[in-house]
Amino acid sequence: MLLYVDSRFTSPYAMSVFVCLREKGLPFDVKTVDLSVKENHDPEFATTSITRRVPTLVHDEFALSESSAISEYIDETFPGARLYPADPRLRARARQVQAWLRSDLMPIRNERPTDVVFYGAKRSALSADARAEADKLFSAAQTLLGSRSDDLFGEWCIADLDLAIMLNRLILHGDPVPSPLVAYANRQWRRPAVQRWVTSPRPPL
Repeated sequence: MLLYVDSRFTSPYAMSVFVCLREKGLPFDVKTVDLSVKENHDPEFATTSITRRVPTLVHDEFALSESSAISEYIDETFPGARLYPADPRLRARARQVQAWLRSDLMPIRNERPTDVVFYGAKRSALSADARAEADKLFSAAQTLLGSRSDDLFGEWCIADLDLAIMLNRLILHGDPVPSPLVAYANRQWRRPAVQRWVTSPRPPL
C-alpha cells in the first residue's frame, strides 16, 4: 500500500489515516505531496487521486481519498485492531464526531492551524468567535467522555485521535483548556502510532 501525505506532515487528516494503518499493523509506504506548490494538481497525482487531495491511499489498483472514507475502508478490509467501535450505535457516534470535527469549529481551525501543533508556531490571542467555539468543543468533549478520562467509548477508536488533534490546537498553543481534557488529549498523544507521526522529520516552516 502507498499513502500520499502532505510534505510537512501537518495534515490532521493524513495523520488520522497514517495512524489507522499503524494501529492495524499494516505495511505501507509514504509518499509526500508538496501542497505549497500545488503538486496535488500535477497530472501524475491527479490521475491517482480523483479529488486531488491528501491523504490518498493506493491499495493494489484501488485509490481512495478523503480520510474518513479511507479509515472505514481500512477497518472493513483488514483484520487486526478495530478502528471503530463494534456496537453500531457507538460506531455511528464515532463517525458523527469525525464528521463534526471536519466540518465545524472553523474559527479554531483558522486561528490555531496545525503548524501550531507540529511546529510550535505562535498566534495572537483567540478571537471572541474562536473562544465561543472552544467552549462548544469543550462542552461536547466533556459530554462524550462523561466520567471517563481515557477513551470516548470505553476503548480506543480513531475518533479519539481526531478529537485529540482538535484539542491540541489549543493545548499546545497554551490556550486554557479544562484539565480533564488536557489529560485525555495527552493520553491519546502518547500512543506509539501517534508518536510515529508526531516525530516525523519535517522541513523548515
